[in-house]
Amino acid sequence: MQNHSKKRDGFSGEKLHNVALKTLREAKENNPSLFPVFITQIGYFPRAEFHYRERKNGCSDNILIYCVEGKGHYILDNTLYEVNRNQFVILPATSSYMCYWADNDNPWTIYWLHFTGDNIELFNQALDLTIARGPISVPFNEETLTIWQNIYEILKTGHKIDSLYRSNFYLFHFLATFLFPGGHLQSEPKPEGNMVINKTIQIMQSHLDQRLTIEKIADQVNLSPSYFAMFFKRVTGVSPIDYFINLKIKKACQLLNETSHNIKTIALSCGYDDPYYFSRIFKKCIGVSPGKYRTQTHI
Repeated sequence: MQNHSKKRDGFSGEKLHNVALKTLREAKENNPSLFPVFITQIGYFPRAEFHYRERKNGCSDNILIYCVEGKGHYILDNTLYEVNRNQFVILPATSSYMCYWADNDNPWTIYWLHFTGDNIELFNQALDLTIARGPISVPFNEETLTIWQNIYEILKTGHKIDSLYRSNFYLFHFLATFLFPGGHLQSEPKPEGNMVINKTIQIMQSHLDQRLTIEKIADQVNLSPSYFAMFFKRVTGVSPIDYFINLKIKKACQLLNETSHNIKTIALSCGYDDPYYFSRIFKKCIGVSPGKYRTQTHI
């Protein structure tokens, strides 16, 4: 990567906010017990071409990076890591050299935030957040991004101490969706304001161990296949089949997290007769194989 191409921020469509230190200090002084950890920065970089950040003396904050598209790389404690789609990493507060950047050919789209606390080392020890912990794969979940958006809007539009209180409570929920994914996976997206979409999702959820076609679903909601497919994608942002696959993969992730079933059994539970085909679909959605996902989430 050429030096003149490196960018810290300034990406088209980005969102970025730094918490006012004065307000943060006042909030901590008023109610220190409510600030075991707290947010200092938050951002969203879409297709962050030439994104590059070097921290020669590390960072006093924890840095959470959630990659939803593309890929990136980072160096920490002299070790090089790659971060792919549907993976997150928490770079713990450290004085060690760190550097992270977007891939040249397929730059990442990332949601990120910085958080720290007066006893951040103890916080990290309790959760085993070490510099040796690499990227972790997680299933895509809209709720995670909704929480991030709530935090961002509260901090961006609120300039009072109450805003920091609210954002901090959201912070723990946000972290839980990454660090404790088992419970998070049980919460499925719930589109509002449309009975057709709700009924469709109910149909999908009750047939996760089967195969469904657009024609079969459309028939059950009394719409033509073409109109149904167009309507569903307009409301949810994805095609019915992609949404159905996403629900199957979420179920697979839950089974991998919470059971000792082998891959073939899990594949059958998710409507896939061929475990090899299931593994290919899983890796395409999550970024790693089912076996590797199970190993990573039990580190």
